[in-house]
Amino acid sequence: MARRVIANSIHRKQPLPRLGWIIIVVATLLLGAGIWYYNRLNTNNWRHVSKIGIRLPMKYQIHGIDVSKHNGRINWPQLRAMRFEELRLQFAFIKATEGTSLQDKDFKTNWQQADAVGLYRGAYHFYIPWKSAAPQFENFKQLVKLKRGDLPPVLDFEIGTNAFSREQIIQNLRTWLVLAENHYKVRPIIYTNADFYRRYIKDNLDEYPLWIADYSGWTLNRYDDTTIHFWQHSKSGYVEGIRGAVDYNVFLGEAEALKEICVK
Repeated sequence: MARRVIANSIHRKQPLPRLGWIIIVVATLLLGAGIWYYNRLNTNNWRHVSKIGIRLPMKYQIHGIDVSKHNGRINWPQLRAMRFEELRLQFAFIKATEGTSLQDKDFKTNWQQADAVGLYRGAYHFYIPWKSAAPQFENFKQLVKLKRGDLPPVLDFEIGTNAFSREQIIQNLRTWLVLAENHYKVRPIIYTNADFYRRYIKDNLDEYPLWIADYSGWTLNRYDDTTIHFWQHSKSGYVEGIRGAVDYNVFLGEAEALKEICVK
């Protein structure tokens, strides 16, 4: 009997098997990942909206899209009438020009109809960094006439080049932005992605408001030192009045703040 008690005591003191420790570690990591995921999910109150096929950051209430000729013919009244989660689209950015000579063939129609249905509208220029900035702005200026209540002009900067140094690219961007601000009497917006923001915009053009394209995460913490007005958070949403996927954006502010940034 004594030997059996001693044997049982020794058995109880044996360390946890390796597999047991692995299970504990994995369970702890999964729990931590679950908590992290839940916190990120709720930071901006993300909610999947089946009608448009994507999740939306419901922390913000002013949602919109951006379009070009690639979206085909748009039924703007149908688009404007669509409701989702007690919301409706309130703004649209429309491609106007590209480089020194290209003008979007659907811009004039889209520009007029977006205004007719009561959307805030904004025009953007697709910037070609290996071409001169001044002629690119002239191309934009010839086509785009802004009126009171329109959103500021947008410089879409998302492709690079090895033809110029980083410093020259930044200077050329500034040339376009200054020309636009002097002409339209409103500070233009820079549209860019996370990579180009870090390489060119941060610490160089911080005085300009941003429209960030970022699909990789659920927050914008990496841009805390900047002024972000718009966030393009998805490129695969749907909207009544347009065939195919559409870019979805959100304004990071209230209605009065949106009015404040518009052309006066």
